[in-house]
Amino acid sequence: MAEAYARGGRYGKALAALGAVGALAVGAAAPAGASEAGTGGGERYVALGDSYTSAPGVPEQTGGDCARSSVNYPSVTAKWLHTRTFKDVSCSGATTDDMWRTQGANPPQLNALGKGTTLVTVGIGGNDIGFGDIIGTCAQLSVTDPAGAPCRTKYTEGGKDQLTARIAAAAPKVARVLKDVRKRAPHARVVIVGYPTIMPDNGVGCFPAVPIAAGDVSYLRDTEKHLNTMLKQQAAKAGVRYADTYGPTVGHDVCKPATDRWVEGANPENPAAPFHPNAKGEEAMARAVFGVAKKR
Repeated sequence: MAEAYARGGRYGKALAALGAVGALAVGAAAPAGASEAGTGGGERYVALGDSYTSAPGVPEQTGGDCARSSVNYPSVTAKWLHTRTFKDVSCSGATTDDMWRTQGANPPQLNALGKGTTLVTVGIGGNDIGFGDIIGTCAQLSVTDPAGAPCRTKYTEGGKDQLTARIAAAAPKVARVLKDVRKRAPHARVVIVGYPTIMPDNGVGCFPAVPIAAGDVSYLRDTEKHLNTMLKQQAAKAGVRYADTYGPTVGHDVCKPATDRWVEGANPENPAAPFHPNAKGEEAMARAVFGVAKKR
């Protein structure tokens, strides 16, 4: 997600907020099913996706201007699966259109697939609804009415929920991606990955620490759930798998203390881009993905 952070100096301002924060040590202990010999052993795994997949700001960064982390969920999943080959072509700021087109010096993500690919994960859709702009707008409006819902008012003006409409418009785009994935990698198990908990799953948030107005916390939470529902529905229609990363991350949202937080807020206290998973969040996502991907 977060197209707004991804263009023009790729996360420069966002990552400046990290200051001198050190790398977060995460053991990434293997879950049940990941034996020493490996569950897959011969997997040829390709990971596609946006910044929730690439994990900008999470040490160590290895993906150039795509802001990929060496401990993002695809990398951790690949380790647990003991893959034969692994290609992570996820790129911060990616939309569904970027599956077929270059991003800077990076070739189209779908080009990484082949008939020998046995596992594909896809984390996409957030930038298609304008996640970065939505968060930025809601943060700016929060100071005008901290106890109200100025962002919801803006996006539902005229009686139509613009974000609901954006999610509906993104659905056929996601379907097109999945169709082409199946065409290019006909023998692969395909997993579409949902987005983890960002806003608290209940309550009114933690303004001003996280600059989202009280009434907009539930609005953004419901919008994310709607996005995840759409992704799950598209997975079912395409005959592919869906990895729920929302449920396993409830209780580790942007308002939790730094030690318990898996998604950072506007001013990250653990290495990550604003409103993105930190290393613990990526590991939690990996556990959800691994649980679905390992099944034959």
